Amino acid sequence: MNDIDQIRIDLHTAALADMDASRPKKLLRALAYQAEELSPTVENLVSEEDFCITLKSAQSVDPIIEKWRRQLTRWDFINNPIWSKSESRTDSRRKEIYDYLGLSEDTRTLLSQLIPIATIDRPVVVSEEFEPWYLPDTTHSDGWYWTAYRKLLLDKGWSNEAVASLDEASNQVVERLANPTNVDTYQSKGLVVGYVQSGKTANFTGVISKAVDAGYRLVIVLGGTLNVLRRQTQRRLDMELVGRENILRGTNEYESDYADDPAWSQDKFLKFGERPSVLGAFDIIRMTTREKDYEALLQGIEALEVEKKDRSLPLYDPKNLHSSSVRLMVVKKNKDVLTKLVKDLRRLTTPLSEIPVLIIDDESDEASVNTSNLAKPNAERTAINVKIGELLKMLPRAQYVGYTATPFANVFIDPSDAEDIFPKDFILSLPRPIGYMGARDFHDLDSAIPARDRTIFNSNEKAHVRDIVTLDDEDDDCLQKAMDMFVLSAAVKLYREAEGGLGDGHFPHHTMLIHESRLTDDHRELLGRVSKLWWNSGYTSAGGHARLRELFDTDMSPVSVARSGAHAIPKSYDELLKYVGPAAFRIGGDLKPIIVVNGDKYLDTGDADFDKRSIWKILIGGQKLSRGFTVEGLTVTYFRRNATSVSALMQMGRWFGFREGYQDLVRLYLGREETVGKKSVDLYESFEAICLDEESFRSELARYSQMEDGRALITPAQVPPLVSQHLPSLKPTSVNKMYNAQLVEMASPGEWRELTAYPKKVTDLRVNTALWTPILESLSSLSSPIKIETSNVESDEETVALGFSALAGRIGSDQILEVFHSLRWWAPSQFLPHLAYLRGITDSGLVDDWLVLAPQHNAVKSGNGSAQVADWGTKHSYSYFSRDRRRDPLFGAISDPKHRPGPVKIAHNKVKWAEGDTSRTGVVVIYPILEQLNRPERGSVNNLDPGKVVMAFSFVPPLTARRGAEPLRFTTLDSSSRRPIIDVVPG
Repeated sequence: MNDIDQIRIDLHTAALADMDASRPKKLLRALAYQAEELSPTVENLVSEEDFCITLKSAQSVDPIIEKWRRQLTRWDFINNPIWSKSESRTDSRRKEIYDYLGLSEDTRTLLSQLIPIATIDRPVVVSEEFEPWYLPDTTHSDGWYWTAYRKLLLDKGWSNEAVASLDEASNQVVERLANPTNVDTYQSKGLVVGYVQSGKTANFTGVISKAVDAGYRLVIVLGGTLNVLRRQTQRRLDMELVGRENILRGTNEYESDYADDPAWSQDKFLKFGERPSVLGAFDIIRMTTREKDYEALLQGIEALEVEKKDRSLPLYDPKNLHSSSVRLMVVKKNKDVLTKLVKDLRRLTTPLSEIPVLIIDDESDEASVNTSNLAKPNAERTAINVKIGELLKMLPRAQYVGYTATPFANVFIDPSDAEDIFPKDFILSLPRPIGYMGARDFHDLDSAIPARDRTIFNSNEKAHVRDIVTLDDEDDDCLQKAMDMFVLSAAVKLYREAEGGLGDGHFPHHTMLIHESRLTDDHRELLGRVSKLWWNSGYTSAGGHARLRELFDTDMSPVSVARSGAHAIPKSYDELLKYVGPAAFRIGGDLKPIIVVNGDKYLDTGDADFDKRSIWKILIGGQKLSRGFTVEGLTVTYFRRNATSVSALMQMGRWFGFREGYQDLVRLYLGREETVGKKSVDLYESFEAICLDEESFRSELARYSQMEDGRALITPAQVPPLVSQHLPSLKPTSVNKMYNAQLVEMASPGEWRELTAYPKKVTDLRVNTALWTPILESLSSLSSPIKIETSNVESDEETVALGFSALAGRIGSDQILEVFHSLRWWAPSQFLPHLAYLRGITDSGLVDDWLVLAPQHNAVKSGNGSAQVADWGTKHSYSYFSRDRRRDPLFGAISDPKHRPGPVKIAHNKVKWAEGDTSRTGVVVIYPILEQLNRPERGSVNNLDPGKVVMAFSFVPPLTARRGAEPLRFTTLDSSSRRPIIDVVPG
């Protein structure tokens, strides 16, 4: 690069910087203005011709293109700026930008070729209407702390698109908070949904920076339930938001609480040059530090007092607000800690009603949500929920924003419970970040490639997932192989540093996670097992090299060839050999290759503080490693722990995250036959189910976020987004967080379904009997026994009979759906989830008709006069069944076990019972029931009152009646319009 090139870069940089805080302006005028401050030779560069010639010879990575990419991307991404009527990230927006710049067609074409409009996903928002106050082109959006944070991210290597995406998403949160300078108070509550280990902290750091720039003066960050999570969050905010000068506040840098942190010595903490208040901005005063959670201030309560420039005006007046410092605290979700904070806030002399407060709740689905069903007698809210509620009550200008990757517990909160944290104002779903390795990267969802044709080239499972199948509790072969892969991938990382151009120290962390249990006693036993395996592995011996060579040839090398991209790959194990010894030494050279991370101080064999040192270790852990804690450099995971809810299992997925430079090396060893009670659980299947649950939730948000005439079609409080359950054994969240959830759809292709919540009122029973009677009257005796094909069932006989006598008839799907829709119930919520599914498959043409069966007792067939039959003014008598309400008003089992196999096999299309295609035929089995008060001791009943007949039924939809993956679907009950649900029936 010559001097002229550098001057040109400086000229364009200055011109773009001048436009950064406003709208695009005439480029030539901006260049001419800046040229006055530079050397005389600049005048020749102030022309569009020079710019066009530069663009023609430029590469996309040239410095001048990077400067233009940064600014164009920012203008592309801004939502609703005053200077544009176009939607962000569109051709029309880019045209407006070029028009403002006054560029020729040639220049526009060249710029668009070098810097195309970014195509990354947008945030999805479901929101109440709000009054716009935080506009992208006001002074708010270019405030002190956001500007510094944005620059820090770019300097760290974030792409322009990633920073612009963060800018866009954080704007959409801040604009939905209340304006901190408004006289009237309003408390906004929202939820931001990210992905596990995907950068949620970066988003709320951006939100905080913009909020304090706009005037929020007290920021409370609820940093998880564990000290390790709180410390991690405190450090991130101190490093990237608070900055060096605010941390020191005039003290010696060696007295800082980060003096032993390598990043502090390496100047990686944000720097302003002086205290922000000296430079015309405002300071951030920390009320907590990395090692110290919030403590009662005793006589030092003035530390919390927010100063006023004009005491005659309220704090929220702009004259006071923008000259006062911000108080920031990162507190653990602990009852004692929050109690101290509440007590101190009550002692402030500044009226709490004047302080604009932002509460950020990290991992908001854990501890924050009330898990006590307040509908029950003497029920009380859970402790943390009470404290959050107290903060919101005493701070009327407080805004609450929860952050989580597992939002199901939050959306099951009662929307009408004003004291709880239901996200009444907005739910924002963050887009999947660039470079993120998530659940989809380990599964083959929606793959059109048959399983038999999948390879490491086209299958994520084949590339990254390895099965754990053990013969017994002593079988450690899979664990040994996982540890070998850990050492082998460590050697490849060293190879890439040395011979792949990455440079020494490019991979500061390299870790393996072993997660089998949350119990510390199990960790003790596992530590012994893993230690024994490590010290007997012989990684520098002939036997060790033989194992590693085979693993390299059969697993590592093929996958890396297919998926490493531009990263260096050893051509053979021999080429890698010289890095194996150093890799093993780096892991275990200090005689401590394993770190146990749990709450047992006697088992903490090492400090898993990724901030203070480089860690190349095997980690054993449970709860501390399953929620929020970032395991840096995680490359190999050995996972065998099951959970009963999607939220818990998803949070254990520490292998999700950013794996720049080593995605091809990532391996996930998963238990495929884990014993849980009497069941065998496939953990890979479980994670696939939660991936489907997550994607279903996000798609619901996207559907609800659509606007019509500038207004939201739906708001969070009106109809909470539906939550799906794709695996019956894996609930969306823990049971105690689902007391307010209502099942709204239950798909059951090919499954026997039996209802028990039939009405008790005579009028309702008469309606139901009248609905079913015409169908019963249309049935006839089977002309021949229904046969079952033996090729599809386990049987040594040529054919198997249906197994019972029945009247039968084929009824159209629309007619049956009309009956289903008109039925009356004691508890409608029991059938409504089924009805939603049945309506869906009928409307979609997935069911043609139903084979209706009315089982008949053998005595009816033989003409025995003592037959158990009844009529209720019908042409024929029908077998009735003696059943009672075992859990009044619910019946117990209704069907006879022998009635089930045949209909299920019919619905599975394993029965030849009619000509033509019967693959879309379901089965309904009708049971006229007489309860004890209405039936004789034996024999028949004539002219029975239809109001004394309970027309019960079971059904089996066709196995083919699938609408993609078949989930259970939940929504939230609103107490303002609550109806009884079956789960709260007494008795």
